[in-house]
Amino acid sequence: MKPIPFEKVTIVMGSRSDWATMSNATKPLEELEVPFATAVVSAHRTPQRLVEFASRAHESGTEVIIAGAGGSAHLPGMIAAMSPLPVIAVPVESRFMTGMDSLLSIVQMPRGVAVATQAVGASGAYNAGLMAAQMLSLADVELQKRLIAWRERQTEQVPITVE
Repeated sequence: MKPIPFEKVTIVMGSRSDWATMSNATKPLEELEVPFATAVVSAHRTPQRLVEFASRAHESGTEVIIAGAGGSAHLPGMIAAMSPLPVIAVPVESRFMTGMDSLLSIVQMPRGVAVATQAVGASGAYNAGLMAAQMLSLADVELQKRLIAWRERQTEQVPITVE
């Protein structure tokens, strides 16, 4: 089996089917030239992979973890419990409760195990990528400049008129 890839931002998800949502996290990272890696790490189906990833990420060059999970959504919390790195969670839409089950599972973290939870679905994944870049920009002046320019371009693209 291939080893888990690590990068400044490492994006993990519970299954390949989550990629349709989690791929949105890569968009702002690509635009802002932030290196990232992706992997499938299931809290329930690959617990050893989870332990290996969460316990090694901080020693392997990762600075921020984005974790997407649906249903019982244990992945972000379990990673946060085992890693000193910031974890940004993305509740992935589910078949049963359109992601509300994922959201409620993730936001109920116990005191002392912090997870920054985003919105359910694609918007949440996109914002997770953006938040990761913002976190990294605190210690990277060039990234901060790119982020400011990115925000200015975003603002300029919003029309004043409704038609």
